[in-house]
Amino acid sequence: MTAEFLNAKDLHKIDPVFGQISFDNHEQIVFCNDKDTGLKAIIGIHNTVLGPALGGTRMWKYTNEWEALNDVLRLSRGMTYKSAITGLNLGGGKAVIMGDSKIDKTPAMIKKFGEFVGSLSGRYITAEDVGTTTADMDLIRTVTTSVTGISESNGGSGNPSPVTAYGVYMGMKAAAKYKFGTENLEGKKILVQGIGHVGETLVDLITKEGAQVEITDINEARLYEVATKYGAKIYTGNDLYSADVDIYSPCALGATVNDDTINRIKAKVIAGAANNQLANEVIHGQILKDKGILYAPDFLINAGGIINVYAEIAGYDSAESMRRTENIYNTTLEIFDFADAKGLTTYQAALSIAENRIAERKRENAK
Repeated sequence: MTAEFLNAKDLHKIDPVFGQISFDNHEQIVFCNDKDTGLKAIIGIHNTVLGPALGGTRMWKYTNEWEALNDVLRLSRGMTYKSAITGLNLGGGKAVIMGDSKIDKTPAMIKKFGEFVGSLSGRYITAEDVGTTTADMDLIRTVTTSVTGISESNGGSGNPSPVTAYGVYMGMKAAAKYKFGTENLEGKKILVQGIGHVGETLVDLITKEGAQVEITDINEARLYEVATKYGAKIYTGNDLYSADVDIYSPCALGATVNDDTINRIKAKVIAGAANNQLANEVIHGQILKDKGILYAPDFLINAGGIINVYAEIAGYDSAESMRRTENIYNTTLEIFDFADAKGLTTYQAALSIAENRIAERKRENAK
């Protein structure tokens, strides 16, 4: 075995965790490794003031470990604010497994990951995300109770994707009302980027309302399947960001609104399911505001999924999950009003309300 020795000066340069740009006073970062199953995972616990940190497990073929760490830090932070702004008694957490879910994932790997989750004694509760499934959550449930989103046949809430999509739909309608004067999406040109489980359900909802829907995805076979099923058009232009549409709906991975794309966006509204849509929330949020583009904060309108899985903890039924998710419409309008009244970006407005709730609970806990 060989080990590279780093002197103090080199170590100071690295700052591998606390020095990460996305590190935001996270409470705990757990690195999970198992040689036998090939598991390499990171669990990020951002904040547990409101309750245990709940967030899904994403399996993705990251370019390197830095990318994986940055992703889990940003995603777990987003979960804190998502739970806070929707009134759930949950903190924020997330996990990432490094690997290609179509090739590398095995039942043994998922069970081993579940054991790592269980070792945290309830501080982190997992659920499904990109690259994981309800069946994976059922498997994790065999080794720990710190999991939600298990199948309905096992007493769980099932796949959260339809509820997530419904919340995005509600947020999109609220944004349309605020920007265009009507929540009716009939005739509105909407570009949906990413047609996974959530994106497809969203396409179903907005085409039924009469929207003119264009779709784009890296999976061509999936594009043709969804286009045929719902009568949507496949986007064939060279630059989707400069597409002449009313609403741009990012529903794949995050940071699509960045230095490279933001000045090309012609849409008047951004409302989608992806997490962390703004590469830099402060800078890009302000640019969108200055350009008159209405941004529906992602951690607010994509909260339907966590509302759905929280039912397993709080004990409410699917009808109550849908009622709470439908209320995303009202909350989104309140955020827009608050942002205008205070001269804030919509992201800053949503973040302020979420942070105030956490601070208030922290004061209560200290009594």
